[in-house]
Amino acid sequence: MTEFLLSAAVFILGTVALGLARVLRGPDTSDRLLAAQLLDTGGVASLLLVGVATVVRAIAEVALLLALLAAFASVAFVAGTRRPDESGDAWKAPQEPNWRKTG
Repeated sequence: MTEFLLSAAVFILGTVALGLARVLRGPDTSDRLLAAQLLDTGGVASLLLVGVATVVRAIAEVALLLALLAAFASVAFVAGTRRPDESGDAWKAPQEPNWRKTG
C-alpha cells in the first residue's frame, strides 16, 4: 500500500510540474493565479499522500499550512485587482452590470 501511495504522489507531482508551464507563460494574470492554485492543490494532495505513506504527522500540518497560504494568496489577488475610484483616493470593487431595463 505504501508503494501505491508514493507512486500516486509522484504522479500528482508530475501533473503539477506540467501546470508549472502555465504559471510561467500564462497569457493572463488570472490564468497564472489559477495555475498556481492548481500547483497548491497538487502539492497539498501529494504531501498528504506522502504523510499517510510514511506515517509522519508533521507532513499533514505542512499541507494544511500550504492550503491556508493558498487561500490568502487568492484573497490578495482579488484585493489587488480592484479598480481605483474616479477620484483616485479610494479603492472599490468593480460594479456589477445592471441587467434590468428601467424606464
